[in-house]
Amino acid sequence: MSPDLNVVGNSVGRSDGIGHVTGRTRYTADRSFPGMLHLKMVRSPLHHARIRGIDLSAAERVPGFVRALTARDVPHNCYTILGLIGVEPEEEFVLAEDRVRFKGEAIVAIVAETEAAALEAVSKVQLDLEELPAVFDVEEALEPGAPIVTHWGNNTFMFEGHPCRRVRLGDVEQAFQQADYIVEGVYNTSPIEHAPLETTGCIAVPEANGRYTVYTNTQALYFSLDNTAIILQVPGSQLHFVGGTVGGGFGGKVDVIVEPIATLAAMKTNRPVRYTYSRAEEMQVSSTRSAWRIYVKDGVTRDGHIIARKVTSYADSGAYSRQTPYALTKHAANAAGPYAIPNVAIDAYCVYTNRQPTSAMRGFGVTMASFALEVQMDKIAEKVGADPWTIRFINAYHDGDMKPHRKLVEDATLIETMQAAATRVGHELPDVFRSMTSAPRDAGHDGGRS
Repeated sequence: MSPDLNVVGNSVGRSDGIGHVTGRTRYTADRSFPGMLHLKMVRSPLHHARIRGIDLSAAERVPGFVRALTARDVPHNCYTILGLIGVEPEEEFVLAEDRVRFKGEAIVAIVAETEAAALEAVSKVQLDLEELPAVFDVEEALEPGAPIVTHWGNNTFMFEGHPCRRVRLGDVEQAFQQADYIVEGVYNTSPIEHAPLETTGCIAVPEANGRYTVYTNTQALYFSLDNTAIILQVPGSQLHFVGGTVGGGFGGKVDVIVEPIATLAAMKTNRPVRYTYSRAEEMQVSSTRSAWRIYVKDGVTRDGHIIARKVTSYADSGAYSRQTPYALTKHAANAAGPYAIPNVAIDAYCVYTNRQPTSAMRGFGVTMASFALEVQMDKIAEKVGADPWTIRFINAYHDGDMKPHRKLVEDATLIETMQAAATRVGHELPDVFRSMTSAPRDAGHDGGRS
């Protein structure tokens, strides 16, 4: 006999809630260590440029200056964020080498006795940069002759030899010819900054036993440890990462940007090193949610059934991949929505521009698809003269339906969720929808679709 549920439907207090509201929680920014140094970055003032030279002489004369780190000091000077899950190539440098690809890209790390000294030394570094043409629009980036952002020669991530993630089910073009209506829409979203209360940061501390303890507000503790070990070419057992208190993240603190270089600075100086973004850096160089442009074209029957859906999506990855190619795969799997559509074609492009890199943010890849498709569903309802609830009920997934990416639907709950939502908002549903379930269609609950 199953035990009684004691969590579902009940309010459960956070284990860390009392600490947060009483001010006893210890965040990364609250920590300090004797002899702690401060790391600040020299960043590109240009969106796209070739690095012709770096002059550190004036910075080295700043009182409190300890040392500078450049690309040649980093053992494996590439972030390995997606490489750990088999998504390649690696292409974002820890510290820029020959080119900078977005405004704010890190070029030189300055380590100093105080934060003020580090900032002054940063201001004294002289960069010799040759400005290059830049591109900022996803579709312009795909045009012939557009400035090339990547090192592999085109501005898209390649999925199995294709410039986009492709999904195909049925024959979309033939279904369009059979449709009574064609409904089209273009949907754009903008980048969104996570704006955590505690900015991205960490402190790397050398220990007496030769290990390095890294206090970090990362959202992905072991992911961060593994990436740092690869970048620094040290065994993972030499690193001890302490996290748990994020200070706000929402997906923005999974990119492993601060830990490798702070730990390298601690190795080079044998002293604790703090590297924390300023608020301006958090806004300018930490990952945002991607901007998307989504084209949707639907073929619809007079009674509101969608018989064909074609989606062409462009995600602005910014200058580097970070988590965006992974988001494209999630997006392509969900770009038809939770609806049973027999003919689907999806082309989802991960496009590189000279904007700041983009990455994870709460449902990244899927959230933008849901926004576009649900507005599109309302357009369909208006076109055929049907209630928006009706359009969703008659097209909703049932268990056993085939998704466009060839996975059978399991545990579908859209119908039941809409029924509950209708009850909550006081919307009276017709009996046919009130009695409908997500059971397989052969059980006689297809809502009118054969």
